[in-house]
Amino acid sequence: MRPLDGVTVIALEHAIAGPFCTRQLADLGARVIKIERPGVGDFARAYDTRVYGLASHFVWCNRSKESLTLDIKHPEARRILDRLVGQADVLVQNLAPGAADRLGLGYAALSARDPRIIVCDISGYGNDGPYRDKKAYDLLIQSEAGLLSVTGTPEEPAKAGISIADISAGMYAYSSILAALLLREKTGQGQLIDISLLETLGEWMGYPMYYAYQGQTPPPRAGAAHATIYPYGPFRTGDGKTVMMGLQNEREWAEFCKKVLLRPELVADPRFDANVKRSQDREPLKRLIEEIFASLTAEQVVERLDAAGIANARVNTLDEFWQHPQLAARGRWREMDVPGGRAPTLLPPGNWQRGEPRLDPVPALGEHTEAILDELGYGASDIAALRAEGAI
Repeated sequence: MRPLDGVTVIALEHAIAGPFCTRQLADLGARVIKIERPGVGDFARAYDTRVYGLASHFVWCNRSKESLTLDIKHPEARRILDRLVGQADVLVQNLAPGAADRLGLGYAALSARDPRIIVCDISGYGNDGPYRDKKAYDLLIQSEAGLLSVTGTPEEPAKAGISIADISAGMYAYSSILAALLLREKTGQGQLIDISLLETLGEWMGYPMYYAYQGQTPPPRAGAAHATIYPYGPFRTGDGKTVMMGLQNEREWAEFCKKVLLRPELVADPRFDANVKRSQDREPLKRLIEEIFASLTAEQVVERLDAAGIANARVNTLDEFWQHPQLAARGRWREMDVPGGRAPTLLPPGNWQRGEPRLDPVPALGEHTEAILDELGYGASDIAALRAEGAI
């Protein structure tokens, strides 16, 4: 058994936030029926062609789902969707603001028919307020939430290299749905969950927000280095590689000077004897560290850091991460089917004591349409007629 066996989720979703949420639910055993446009599907299918012709974003976010194509402007397709939602436990949607209500799929309408229904709306700015109807993409939310003000170099801001606003929204939607399912077991009542990308990323911005509380100077943009602790960041080594390391306190600074730099006199050097000094005037210390590292390989630097108890990491490429020895040693890789072949996939975080998460195929567009319609009582001739009319 998996935790969400028997739970049915209807997903009116596209791009990342909605699909990332529902993939987590599918991992736990939920039946996720993904509604897609006939002939086109979720537009994230076409972002790129990196995995057997399918987009990397789509492969990442859509395993273990069923794809049903419906043109919801067609009357019979609307009736099919209504029937499916009427049998579902959860509806997740990240359509344009107000679109679900216009389709009769808002929480007010659905809960009047079934008070146990859980509806999760995911949008850029939430279901009300002056920004409700404003278009919102991941990078735009990174900007609105202030992330770009603290990310990048002193000369230029930079976005996060992954869709961090979409991911934060998807994860809060996922955890909120789990909480709503638990509460429904106690009360018999479903509820509306209103997830805003701005608010979820805002939660993750708590440290820099409080650092800049009441108009104080915000954390500076520091590239790949820590904004306020030093040395904490990337340093070049003699073989042309880069080692990431982080010192958290004065005890570690002393160990670093004695066992890594082999320069114990630097512990009490008045230029560097407190983190605030090291952080405010970084360049002299960076030059000194890299001059010493220039005679060492990355592997030798890591050996010294490990011996001194200093936290460190290699700055891996994506190819190197695919081959990471820790993931291999812990048996974190599995394979899944995707249209056109098989691809490796990481197990979801967290080791299960009993069984494993669900890792079923990534669906082809409309792959499950006929099977789902057959469940609803549509015969072969009915399905053929709907296909001829462009309804499915």
